Amino acid sequence: MLKNYWKVAWRNILRHKTFSFINMTGLAIGLSCFLLITLYVLDELGYDKHFSNADRVYRANADLRFGGAEMHFPLSSDMLGATLKKDYPQVEQYARVYASDGAKLIKKGSEFINEANLANVDSTFFEIFPFPAIAGNLKTALNEPNTVVLTDEMAIKYFGTVDAVGKTLETSDNNSTLYKVNAVLKKIPSNSHLNFDFFFSMDNVRYNWGTHLSFNFHTYLLFKKKIAPAEFDNNFQQYIVKYIIPEAQQLMDIKSMEDFEKAGNYLVFSMTPLTKIHLYSDRQHEIRAGQGNIQYVYIFSVIAIVILLIACINFMNLTTARSANRAREVGIRKVLGTEKKHLITQFLSESTLMALLSLGLALIIAWLALPLFNDIASKTMSFPSLFRPSLLPILIALPFVVGLLAGSYPAFFLSAFRPIDVLKGKLKIGSRSGGLRSGLVVVQFFFSIVLIIGTIVVYRQLNYIQTKNLGFKKDQVLIINSAYALNNNADPFKNEVLKLKGVKSGTFSGYLPVPSSRSDNTWSKEAVFNEKTGFNMQNWNIDYDYIPTLGMEIMKGRNFSREFGTDSTGMIINEATAAILGYPDPVGKRVYTIANQNDPTMIPYTIIGVVKNFHYESLKKDIAPLSFLLRRSTGLACFKVSTDDVKSLVNQVEKKWKTMAPSFPFSYQFMDESFDQMYREEQRIGKIAFTFALLAIFIACLGLFGLAAFIAEARVKEIGIRKVLGANVSSIVNMLSKDFAKLVLISAAFAFPVAWWAMNTWLKDFAFRVDLGWWVFALAGAIALVIALLTVSFQAIKAAIANPVKSLRSE
Repeated sequence: MLKNYWKVAWRNILRHKTFSFINMTGLAIGLSCFLLITLYVLDELGYDKHFSNADRVYRANADLRFGGAEMHFPLSSDMLGATLKKDYPQVEQYARVYASDGAKLIKKGSEFINEANLANVDSTFFEIFPFPAIAGNLKTALNEPNTVVLTDEMAIKYFGTVDAVGKTLETSDNNSTLYKVNAVLKKIPSNSHLNFDFFFSMDNVRYNWGTHLSFNFHTYLLFKKKIAPAEFDNNFQQYIVKYIIPEAQQLMDIKSMEDFEKAGNYLVFSMTPLTKIHLYSDRQHEIRAGQGNIQYVYIFSVIAIVILLIACINFMNLTTARSANRAREVGIRKVLGTEKKHLITQFLSESTLMALLSLGLALIIAWLALPLFNDIASKTMSFPSLFRPSLLPILIALPFVVGLLAGSYPAFFLSAFRPIDVLKGKLKIGSRSGGLRSGLVVVQFFFSIVLIIGTIVVYRQLNYIQTKNLGFKKDQVLIINSAYALNNNADPFKNEVLKLKGVKSGTFSGYLPVPSSRSDNTWSKEAVFNEKTGFNMQNWNIDYDYIPTLGMEIMKGRNFSREFGTDSTGMIINEATAAILGYPDPVGKRVYTIANQNDPTMIPYTIIGVVKNFHYESLKKDIAPLSFLLRRSTGLACFKVSTDDVKSLVNQVEKKWKTMAPSFPFSYQFMDESFDQMYREEQRIGKIAFTFALLAIFIACLGLFGLAAFIAEARVKEIGIRKVLGANVSSIVNMLSKDFAKLVLISAAFAFPVAWWAMNTWLKDFAFRVDLGWWVFALAGAIALVIALLTVSFQAIKAAIANPVKSLRSE
């Protein structure tokens, strides 16, 4: 019997090729969107879960408020891990990651290559993170200084083979350092926040703080089995009292933790599970800037279900649109004795077969679209991962679930026709379940309008970020990377570039208001350092030309000047720092900092100027206290340029570079491009949302097209009578279109408050954001209305120009 159902279903599909193609295309697009979003969601949820002990690994965090400034670090001191392991038996092992040195220049042949995807780690790192090794012993690979572990990809890049154990890598740090390769790893999965290419020994970190008061290392703790790490947070308070407070008392006048907190300060340590770092952690100095966000996983999970639901509704509407063509078939089969349950089974078999064929088409579409989707989403997902064991049952069940869901209403609707009404021509198709079909269209356009509003708001926020006055000028600023490779030729290089036509000014600094170095230190308003006078702020080392090159504005005082020899102990602060200090005019006032962590001597700096606040971090964050110090820093060279022939200018700069640093690669970027990197996640989300919004609208329009055909078919005789009585084409088109306009307006009425809530929630992540103006909702409603009317107009015009004689001949 089932075989017969499928055979009849196949014949019906072939008999109505155009209808079947449209129906299958809509369903296939919906399924392909569902599959692609499923891949994206599973990739995001799978971050760092490939480690066998992932459920026992946690990262230590620190939340600090001091002197009015708040900091939320994924960092801790170099002492924390060893101290916790010594004091608390629950901790089985610890490992630190130091990823603050930025890029390294690594020598290949006679030239250096700029490598940024690297870190220094403890020798215990591979105990906590058991990466698969191709060669070498990971347990002992980093026990000594000047050792390195690299991936197979990097081994082939530098040595032409994965058999690289025992070979040496030369880096440019400290003039020249040789690292012995002690192990080679398999390429680390992309869905890991620890997917470095090089792991250097922690013994080679240039700084050894040796204090519990610093925050410079990502510390990971491996807990013993059957230990509840959530309860471990209570031990951090003991750690603070036992280690941090005594050290703080040596450096500042602080009596107890209670006094520290009474002054409005706090210090809290916590832990984030390894598997939640990617999606749930958005702290300062994350290893991977622009990480994922669990909100986006939720959003796209909902979008996947919504698009699939819209496709199923579209299927229902298209199927019922041709119900009149199947009505006589149903009537004859019922007269011949076919039971209602067999008719239902027949129609469900047809919808399931259509879903199976649509799934096949969807897999082809997904396979073809995956490279583009990977490019938009910045992923490296592979098509075979759709057939992984965990996903295969879902993939097999999907067409049957969709077939039953999409075909249920048409099956019960068509099988309920009374044969006597059908055969006598008394069946009024349009009167049956019209409210349900209209409701389905309302649901389709409800989701479509929400997606349209979401896309508009995301792009408005991104445009706001691009056009907002940031407090500095990011346009046409050329950044030369790894300028420290110039060594003693730094100033000659700058002078030579300044001679080029189109170059207005230049500066050296490793600190820029785009992703670059960051440095926080503790300062005091007075020579006595305590919980009331102390505050934290970032310290950037700059030269005399930094502020004018970046177009920053001095609000009070002056810039650093070669005419003032005392500027070496001078400081320029931003307005946020001035607000914390509380002086009406801070110019001439002093602030103090300790000499180092082991020396409580207070060193004074005199404020010589106040620079207007500028955004040096994402607009998601408020502007925090910051200061400029006149110190040598040649990490990056920046030049303000003014030329239409940028390519020619860059070529000339590159020639200058090659004459002064011939062995080192010339690498550059423009500041506006670097600025955009802070919003890569939002840009990706905007592109993905826009793409799926278009597809959702397209699928909804197919359903609307089907319903328009249904209504036109149901009212064909009415239209004929109206034409005989003198109605013109425009009046008939208006008559048929106004009902759909009402449906879109009803959809908008429900969509507007939901979209307002959703986008207002999303915008809360930004400290600086656009307003949700009423015109955004009006525009989205107008777009949906125009799309709907354009879709309906084809069927409306077709019905309006039809010959009324044909429709009334049988009356």
